Amino acid sequence: MSFGQPILAIDTCGPTGSVALGRLPGRDLEILGQIELASRTYSTTLVAAVAELLQSAGIELRELGGIIVVNGPGSFTGVRVGLSAVKGLIEGTEIPVVAFSRLEVLSRKSGVPSSALDAHRGEIFLRLERVDSKAVEILAGPRELAAIRPEPIRVAVCDDEAATLLAAAWPGTQPVATPSPLAADVLRMGEGRLTAGIFADVALLDGHYLRRSDAEIFGTEVEGKSAAVAK
Repeated sequence: MSFGQPILAIDTCGPTGSVALGRLPGRDLEILGQIELASRTYSTTLVAAVAELLQSAGIELRELGGIIVVNGPGSFTGVRVGLSAVKGLIEGTEIPVVAFSRLEVLSRKSGVPSSALDAHRGEIFLRLERVDSKAVEILAGPRELAAIRPEPIRVAVCDDEAATLLAAAWPGTQPVATPSPLAADVLRMGEGRLTAGIFADVALLDGHYLRRSDAEIFGTEVEGKSAAVAK
């Protein structure tokens, strides 16, 4: 990727989504536009929003120097819609792709190494970054949180549910309230990888789910009950 090329970012992992368009005119990233997507309407509005951004900036899809996508954790449907859109947009082109975890985006936006997102069902998606080790991301409920020692001093959060669960499990940890990540935040993170040529293998690119889907969870339970009845 060369300076001056536009780059696109897509995030459909949260309760709401967003797409953003930027350009690298030099050392600093210029945000050309951003559109926020209404809750759970990604499948019908995402591609149209991308088209609107490109048209407003007078840019054609083939001119993109890269696409940056948030691949989870979050809504299974949202993650899949975002990744499917990216793979569809680059089909027949050589547009490179970079993927980021939404937890990492939240951490970078807040300036706090550890972060947490509501995962529903009394659980959170948690990113833990230690000084002497690589960051890890897990699905955690009260039992998993109780087993983590030492607790981080601060954790970035962008929703009340994650903050409440952390306060109950780790009363000594400070929750750092941060606005929800948007696609423009991902643009700023991804420009370094794109200019360095560090791309994702699109053929292997999948959702960063951290949790099995309902079909997998409940399917396993149904199979187990059926087996028990058969016995």
